[in-house]
Amino acid sequence: MSNLPKIAWIGLGIMGSPMAENLIKAGYAVTGYTLEADKLERLAKNGGTAAGSIAEAVADADVVITMVPASPHVEAIAYGPDGILDNAKAGALLIDMSSITPQTSIDLAKAAGDKGIRVLDAPVSGGEAGAVEAVLSIMAGGEQADFDAARPILEALGKTIVLCGPHGSGQTVKAANQLIVAVNIQACAEAVVFLEKSGVDLAAALDVLNGGLAGSTVLTRKKDNFLTRDFKPGFRIDLHHKDMGIVTDAARTVGAALPVGAVVANLVASLRAQGDGGLDHSALLRGVERLSGHNIEG
Repeated sequence: MSNLPKIAWIGLGIMGSPMAENLIKAGYAVTGYTLEADKLERLAKNGGTAAGSIAEAVADADVVITMVPASPHVEAIAYGPDGILDNAKAGALLIDMSSITPQTSIDLAKAAGDKGIRVLDAPVSGGEAGAVEAVLSIMAGGEQADFDAARPILEALGKTIVLCGPHGSGQTVKAANQLIVAVNIQACAEAVVFLEKSGVDLAAALDVLNGGLAGSTVLTRKKDNFLTRDFKPGFRIDLHHKDMGIVTDAARTVGAALPVGAVVANLVASLRAQGDGGLDHSALLRGVERLSGHNIEG
C-alpha cells in the first residue's frame, strides 16, 4: 500500500494528460476528471482512475491538481455545489497549475482557506514537450509549508521549481514568462522571413544563431516548426492571446509600460482574428509572412 498522497487531477488537455501520467509513473494514485471521454480513457489506459464528476474525483484526495485553460474555467470547477471546494476534504491541498489572472488565484486561496483547504498557484512553462518530458518550469505562489509539502509531487512534473511569493505570485511570474515567450517567437518569426527572403539556407542559419547570444529555448523548441511550417498545437494561439491579455492588464494595474509587449499582443490578437487561434504559437510566423506578401494557404 503506497504512503504517497492520493491525487485528483482535473483537466486532461494537451499538457494535463502527460503531466498526470508522469505522476502515475512516479507511483502516485491519480483519479482524474475532464469533459472529454477519450481523455478519461487515456488516463485509465495509463494506470489512472477515471471519475464521473469533480465531486467523485476529489472526495478522497489528499491533493487536488487543476490544469484548465483560463480563469472562468478555474472558477467553474472550484466553486458551487459540484465544485472542488464543496467536495474536497478539509486539509486537502489544491494546486492550481492553470495560467490565470493573479487576482483569481488570490480570491481562490481565500475562499478555499474558509473551507480549510490549502492552495498553491503553480503555473508552468515548457509547453507540451516539457510536460511529456517532465522538465517543466514551475512558478508557485502561496505558503512555504504548502510549497514544501507539494515539492515531491512537483518534482515528478518539472525541473525548475520555485516559490515566487504569496498567493498570486506564481501567476504574475507566468504572465511575465508569456510576455517573454511571445516577443521571442515574434522575433524568431521575423528573422525566419528575413533570412528566407535573403536567400540564406534557413536550417543552417537557425543552427548558428541558436549557438550564440541569439539562442534560446524558444528557438530550440520551435525551430522545426519554423522549418516545416508544422503548427500542430503544443500551445495554442488562443491561449497565448488570453495570457497576453493577463500580462497587459496586470502591467497596467501596477503602472509598468510594455511597449514591445503591447505590439506583440496585437499581433497575437490579429493572428487569432485571421482564424489561426487553434494553431501553435509558433504560427506567429504566418502573420509575418502575410505582412511580407506571402500567399498563406489554409
